[in-house]
Amino acid sequence: MNIVSSIRSTSSRALVALTAVILAGAPAGLSAQDSTGTGPTVVLTLGEAVRLAARQAPTAEAGRYRAAEARARVTQARSALLPDLSADATRNGRTFNTATFGIPFPGFNPYGQVLGPVILTDLRARGRMNLLDLSAFARVRAARTAAEAGSLDAQAAAENAASQAAGAYLRALRADAQLRARAEDSTLAAELLGIAREQLRAGTGTALDVTRAQSQSAGVRAQLIAARSDRARTRLELLRALGLPLDSRLELSDSLERLLPGDSVPTAEAATERALANRPDVRAAEEQLRAAKLNVKAIQAERLPTIGAFGDQGVIGPRNDHLLNTYDWGIQLSVPIFDGFRREGRIEEQRAVSNEADVRRRDLRAQAGVEVRSALLDIGSAREQVDAARERLRLAEQEVSQARERFAAGVGGNADVVTAALGLTAARNQLLDALTLFQSARVSLARAEGSATSIQ
Repeated sequence: MNIVSSIRSTSSRALVALTAVILAGAPAGLSAQDSTGTGPTVVLTLGEAVRLAARQAPTAEAGRYRAAEARARVTQARSALLPDLSADATRNGRTFNTATFGIPFPGFNPYGQVLGPVILTDLRARGRMNLLDLSAFARVRAARTAAEAGSLDAQAAAENAASQAAGAYLRALRADAQLRARAEDSTLAAELLGIAREQLRAGTGTALDVTRAQSQSAGVRAQLIAARSDRARTRLELLRALGLPLDSRLELSDSLERLLPGDSVPTAEAATERALANRPDVRAAEEQLRAAKLNVKAIQAERLPTIGAFGDQGVIGPRNDHLLNTYDWGIQLSVPIFDGFRREGRIEEQRAVSNEADVRRRDLRAQAGVEVRSALLDIGSAREQVDAARERLRLAEQEVSQARERFAAGVGGNADVVTAALGLTAARNQLLDALTLFQSARVSLARAEGSATSIQ
């Protein structure tokens, strides 16, 4: 009974000491729970984190700006089909050399003489518009298709940002769970050290048992310090992935134990079909291929005649109080004849761009299929690993309990307890790895299907 009471009091003191160690060893601004700084507290689930990253992560924002650039190019291409209007006002003086007229005028020096200056005021409005330009129409369609591809690229960037944030969130969850596991290891190590010292004082233990327990406690404390540092680092990585200030305090609402492996896993065929229909990068590649083909047609259409209208109207005269109205207007038919094969070279270049886009599209479709199947394989493997790791953890806890009882009763040394404790640590790590692998595979499947922003 004295040994049991000693065990309980030692365990209680170890828990108090462990809490003090965790709090004292935390970086400035950290608590023992979930935080990374002195800024505002942000409480997030996994689903909330991925959607926040899709909205405000730097890569997602950059993708939206690239989409805006593509939409602006549509406006630029459409300008070829709209009127081009301008106005100008000039006041100028000019002198003439009569010899430049090429005609000898009576009374003037046949070698030329200067006339003027002639002062003129000219107020004029001008306009031009293409009435028929099939190439311009094709360029507008190509620009619109490219803009749609740009919007899909922005969605793909958001998906990537969401999946990266999900990975960072899972690493942070693993770091939390690892810190808790090392805290439990520290509690056990402190308890065993207390038992060894009590037995040494009672004359039933040896100094070797105390030294061995001290070595075990020091090793676990080093692991606890490393786990605490890893936890802080993963919090910083998550803040960056979410686009949040680095002094924000994060509280993670989910855990690796949530959403454990279920029975409903899609077939590879169904998941691949969803991926090809939903993935924005695959759809963007298809739109980029369409845009490249439309650019070929636009260049080919430059061989066709174009019809345009032009005109200007204004007033001109030597004095502002005596300006006369003049105008100029017309219809222009332009027929391209020969441009030194420059157009043919552009067509050849654009066809190569189209072929490259087609290769990229086919590769992305194949990549989508590989990623879906790999994620499904990882989910199946992770489910089995979680079951095996839990069984190993149950047996490791049972082994530690039995070895500790033998050591406390004085019928065995603490070498068996230390060995069992090391096995328990390995079992806990294996379970964390298996749970992380399953959750990562779940995220990978969502990313492969193009639904990372819909993760719950």
